[in-house]
Amino acid sequence: MSAWSIEAYEKAWQFAALAHKGQTYKGRTPDINYDYITHIGMVTTRVLQGLRATPEANADLALQCALLHDTLEDTPTTYEQLAAEFGRVVADGVLALSKNPDLPRPEQMKDSLARIVQQPKEVWMVKLADRADNLQYVPWNWTAERIANYKIEGQLILDTLKAANALLAQQLAERIKQYGQ
Repeated sequence: MSAWSIEAYEKAWQFAALAHKGQTYKGRTPDINYDYITHIGMVTTRVLQGLRATPEANADLALQCALLHDTLEDTPTTYEQLAAEFGRVVADGVLALSKNPDLPRPEQMKDSLARIVQQPKEVWMVKLADRADNLQYVPWNWTAERIANYKIEGQLILDTLKAANALLAQQLAERIKQYGQ
C-alpha cells in the first residue's frame, strides 16, 4: 500500500463527520438506527483492506473519496466546497460516486457507474466497498422487490468495477450471494 497522510485522512474524516452530523440509517429491526458516520467508517475500513492488496494505488485519493463519498449525495455540501477543501481530483471522484437525482431511479446507478469508470481505480474501489457495506443486512422495512433490485444493482456494480481490486470484488460477491437469505 502506498503511504498515506494522516493529516489528509483527519481533515476528510472531520469534514464528513460534520457534514453527516445527525444523520442515521436503518438497522435490522425498527428499534436500531446507526449514526451515518458508522457507514463512512466501515467503507473506509474496507478501502484500507483493499489498499493493502493494491500497493500501487494512491491511498490518499482512495481514503479521502471513501470518507467523503456521500457528502454530495446526502448533505448540502457542494462540489465547489469539496474542490476547494480537497482538490478537484477528490471532488471529481466524489461527484462520480454520487447519483444524479434528476434521473429516474432505475437509471441513476448506470449513470454513476459510467462516470466512475472514467475515474482512477481508487474511486472504483470506494464503490465496491460502499456496496459491500450496504449489503451487510436487509433493512427491516424493505420489500422483496426492493431487496431483489438491490442485489441486481450490486451485481451490476461488481461486473463493472471488479477489475479495480480483487479483494473488494470478492467481498462484494460474497455479500451479494448472502443478501436477503
